Amino acid sequence: MLIYEYMPNKNLDLFIFNQTGGASLDWGACFDIIVGIARGLLYLHRDSRLRIIHMDLKASDVLGSEMNPKNSDFGLARPFGGDQTEANTKRVMGTYGYMSPEYAIDGVFSVKSDVFSFGVLVLEIVSDKRNRRFYHPDHDLNLLGHAWKLWNEGREMELVDVLMEGPLHKAEVLLCVQVGLLCVQQRPEDRPTMSWVVLMLDSENPILAHPKQPGFYTERFPVDTDSSSTGKRPATSNELTVTMLHAR
Repeated sequence: MLIYEYMPNKNLDLFIFNQTGGASLDWGACFDIIVGIARGLLYLHRDSRLRIIHMDLKASDVLGSEMNPKNSDFGLARPFGGDQTEANTKRVMGTYGYMSPEYAIDGVFSVKSDVFSFGVLVLEIVSDKRNRRFYHPDHDLNLLGHAWKLWNEGREMELVDVLMEGPLHKAEVLLCVQVGLLCVQQRPEDRPTMSWVVLMLDSENPILAHPKQPGFYTERFPVDTDSSSTGKRPATSNELTVTMLHAR
């Protein structure tokens, strides 16, 4: 049984995706939440008695009172002891859209798996869009691919939620987009540790690397169907190539 303190603000999912039709967060609150989540993960990875891998970090697992973020729901968390840095499992459990490629495909997890989930969450907070079921009229990329495309084109500010309240701090927005993209890179060894993430977010003039291609950077191909009369977005499917094998 897990017992939490009462959280009048419920969870972050309800705020950044505005499911209840309530007021949106301003940028100052969004940035503080991003930094708070990062510090919470850093504590799990470095400062707790055992190194803890959360394994399922997502917006609905971030709770807060007075808008102070608290990482929660440790039902899938795994402790690491000693000098252990990674492990694998044959039973992959978690939330699609937040799982790192190496965990979703091969069952390999480490602190870099949480870093990937954090990066997804950062880009979701900035854009007010979910990584899963993300839709854009100009392409069929997911949110990670869309963010990387905008970054390469120097159009990062277009990722920001147009309904976000209050003035925007452009330097902080650009910092968060780049940090988010660094965290969701395909290869775990390319991703920063949470200690580096916190340092980058806390520094006034951080020197950041250029992010490489994000994980799950695949374009979804729409099914050939007429959806114009219904007003619904077209269904999508993954492109699959099948090689026929013939015996000699």
